[in-house]
Amino acid sequence: MSNLAQTPTLTVADAEAIAHQKFGVKPIAPVQPLASERDQNFLLTTGKGQFVLKVSNAEESRESLVAQNEMMQRIVRAGQSTDSKFVQVQPALSGGLIESVESGDKQHFVRLVSFVPGKPMGALTHYSNELLNSLGGTIGRLTEALSGFDHESLHYDFHWDLANAVTVVESRIDLIADARKRQQVETLLDRFKTHTLPLLKDLPQSVIHNDANDGNLIVGTVGDLVIDNRVAGVIDFGDSVWSWTVGELAIGAAYAILNRSDPLEALKPIIKGYLAERSLEEPEVAALFGLICMRLCTSVVMAAEQQAQRPDDPYLSISQAPIARTLPKLVDIPFQFAETWFKELCGFGVLKKSQRVADWLAQQSDFVFPIREERPTDDEMLVIDLGVESPHLRGGKEGISEPAASRAINDAMDAAKAKVVVGRYLEPRLIYQSDLFVAKSHEHEDRTIHLGMDLFDKAGTVVRAPLAGEVFLFHDNNSPLDYGPVIILKHTTDEGDEFYSLYGHLTRSSLENMKVGQTIEAGEVFAKLGAAHENGGWPPHLHLQLIVDLLDQGNDFAGVCRPSRKSVWSQYSPDPNLLMRIPERLFPRPAMEKSAALEKRSRHLGDNLSIGYRKPVKVVRGWKQYLYDENGQRFIDAYNNVPHVGHCHPRVVETLQSQSHRLNTNTRYVSDNILEYAEHLTSTMPSGLDVCYFVNSASEANELALRMARAISGGKDLVVLEGAYHGHSTSLIDISPYKHDGPGGQGSPGWVHTAPVADIYRGAFRDPANAGQSYAKELDVILERIQKAGGQLSGFIAESCPSVGGQIIFPSGYLSNVYRKVRAAGGLCIADDVQTGYGRLGKWFYGFEQQDVVPDIVVLGKPIGNGHPIGAVVTTREIADAFANGMEFFSTFGGNTVSAAVGKTVLEVVQEEGLPAHAEEIGSVLLAGLNELKDRHSLIGDVRGSGLFLGVELVKDRDTLEPASCEASYISNRMRERRILLGTDGPLHNVIKIRPPMPIGLGNAQELLQALGEVLSELK
Repeated sequence: MSNLAQTPTLTVADAEAIAHQKFGVKPIAPVQPLASERDQNFLLTTGKGQFVLKVSNAEESRESLVAQNEMMQRIVRAGQSTDSKFVQVQPALSGGLIESVESGDKQHFVRLVSFVPGKPMGALTHYSNELLNSLGGTIGRLTEALSGFDHESLHYDFHWDLANAVTVVESRIDLIADARKRQQVETLLDRFKTHTLPLLKDLPQSVIHNDANDGNLIVGTVGDLVIDNRVAGVIDFGDSVWSWTVGELAIGAAYAILNRSDPLEALKPIIKGYLAERSLEEPEVAALFGLICMRLCTSVVMAAEQQAQRPDDPYLSISQAPIARTLPKLVDIPFQFAETWFKELCGFGVLKKSQRVADWLAQQSDFVFPIREERPTDDEMLVIDLGVESPHLRGGKEGISEPAASRAINDAMDAAKAKVVVGRYLEPRLIYQSDLFVAKSHEHEDRTIHLGMDLFDKAGTVVRAPLAGEVFLFHDNNSPLDYGPVIILKHTTDEGDEFYSLYGHLTRSSLENMKVGQTIEAGEVFAKLGAAHENGGWPPHLHLQLIVDLLDQGNDFAGVCRPSRKSVWSQYSPDPNLLMRIPERLFPRPAMEKSAALEKRSRHLGDNLSIGYRKPVKVVRGWKQYLYDENGQRFIDAYNNVPHVGHCHPRVVETLQSQSHRLNTNTRYVSDNILEYAEHLTSTMPSGLDVCYFVNSASEANELALRMARAISGGKDLVVLEGAYHGHSTSLIDISPYKHDGPGGQGSPGWVHTAPVADIYRGAFRDPANAGQSYAKELDVILERIQKAGGQLSGFIAESCPSVGGQIIFPSGYLSNVYRKVRAAGGLCIADDVQTGYGRLGKWFYGFEQQDVVPDIVVLGKPIGNGHPIGAVVTTREIADAFANGMEFFSTFGGNTVSAAVGKTVLEVVQEEGLPAHAEEIGSVLLAGLNELKDRHSLIGDVRGSGLFLGVELVKDRDTLEPASCEASYISNRMRERRILLGTDGPLHNVIKIRPPMPIGLGNAQELLQALGEVLSELK
């Protein structure tokens, strides 16, 4: 332990004087003291740049400082070809690198070093994978630069040396006041002594920096955002020591995983970055996790000791709160599991014991089928798909409950006349819904990957041992959806490898006569399948799992794992089909991996077909306001407005299936459902809008609206709004400035005239009381220009609330003034209500109602079909009659019998389930929460919208309104990482849009707001 009385006590004035007298630098700004454990550091800003005056503890020897200086010079030379800005030692006026000063009755050595610009890594609230990868690379380069360097002064006994970790922790552990934390440290210490200590004798040693904590790692930005941060340099070589070389990586990694939701996942990019600069030997990999844990345990006990001596020094406890939150996560990770995780990452192959056990099982001639008196024939077995894409299950998590799974299994057995239904190994499933499996936060993964195989049969069916073994343990795991009664048998290969087989969901009576060590012969009946009331609440079945190492988990050994850990868990739990030997031809074809799907997409789809997010999502199922990826991870969909009444609404799906079974044909034939649908749809419109045309998309509907306007007005000229988007056809690109004024666009044709969008936040007129009339006056210039050119206005088209244009809500009176001017000029008023129809705004069923206007033509799109390809044009009888000028209108499958039935059902669901009122309720919560975030985060310039049509405009400066487009992209991608889907929009791509399916719940809204607030904090 260092003598705290030896710490220097210089003042800021002392530091300024020493810098001038010894090094010839004179600060031009106030000197700033910097935090340190036992030395003093002062930041000096001079005309020649910024420097740090380092005043060493009186215990520090000159020789150790010489060694540190040589290390820094060596690293700077080695790092000249990189972006890292390592510390450089500055010469004193005397020509040397080290000076001395007196403080009290003690002598202290003083050095001047360069200041590495940036901020400490610990000041960030989020570490991107890019940053963690940069950290690993920096540590790798640092290690390589110091390779072969040695200095006698660095061979010393030091409490922060990992070589002394066991002694340091053992001697101070009783100082930890918190009993829970003390127990966690004891657990990690015991595991270290058992699993890691024997490995240390084989580890390479060298001089290491020994303190790459998040306060000594300086981060700089490559771009404008936190997401672009990279490690710019490493400071403070005062803890350098001769120790295990891999300790450098362990120490840097230990502090980098603090507060990370999944420590192992956070370690992955660090190790990958390190490996790009320096390889690791297998013993180093095996010891790495233990060394990481012991560094944090050392920090805990040292803080406990030092806080007792200096209770008022906040520096000593700066990292303890994050460590306290991280220790339980480390305790939950078996050292053997982490070792296997790292070895796989570093290319050392699969777990050797797992491979040996699998090879031995494969060589055996036969096994007893685990259930029934005799093995069913292949024709009597059905391998059922219970995965995320299962055709046997309906709905999302609410719909794929245990009772639904039970019914699906029974139905499948009956249909296939199967005696036994087999559930697959490594299958991603949605049926795991209890707290045992579901993550508490969207920052974490749900456990969805099944590590065993299931054999479904009647309750009471006998269970036989597939191979001989002995009873290792038995227990009743009686928590809901746990194993229920479980038995684990131990087996031994001919080579002496011990492994286990686990049998779950048994009857309680199966445990009554069990004894640990009891011999069970191959084929012996030793248990029975339990009914739901005693087997954890599942359909009667056997969960059979192979285990090569119980990892000290006992009867709580995982039967379901997180997707990110599947590759390692599968090494500890190999395929049970090694025992059951069910032919592969009976198994469903495996789903395509996302990487393969992305590669195939790039080959067969056009490059300008965009894909969302930096890390694309492969979605395979939807339910209400949720989407599910291929691994069963649930995403809150706050982005997609097309599934208006919710993904896969059962009434809509049933209607589509039912009508498809009966008839799907076009409108040349008389059909009741299109008439009923048209009648119902027009009943929701203002009086007079009572004629419908049905097409297949909003683009087709807008094309038809243009055709009508031209036919009625006799003109072609059309007025559109800035930033507007109305569809993807050639004509609609012409009238969509969002497209024709953007990349690849050719500008607007002569017949298209662009008016400014009535944006009271960013536009020319911002006074809500007068903006509506002021923006409408801008139309006068356009109308006059058309008239002077001899043209004729056909109409005005606008989204009732511009969506792509930035989630705009028009000021009061805007459309009424515009409509009046357009009609006076002989044009028609077209309301594109694709985004805001059917109650999305909450208070208004259609967007145009918010402006208290009645359009001549209303255009609706796919939301009215809940994603089914349908569009509609609704207009007046007068316009419809005038449009019937002899040229036939016919859309082959517009308004077909299936589409009409689906559209009618969607409208019924909207009204019967009260979705507009629900949108108003949830929207008000979101608006209030977003405005609270605006008060706390200057990045939010404006919050606007109504119901579930909301926009959050981001700006770098609220005075200049400089758009924060990169920040919007960052937020969208970070929210995706937290499994909440948002989008960005607006001409400047700086508006976060929130347009979820209408059933989104209050809890979802609150979770969205909390996550958004946390992500915004990362950008401070």
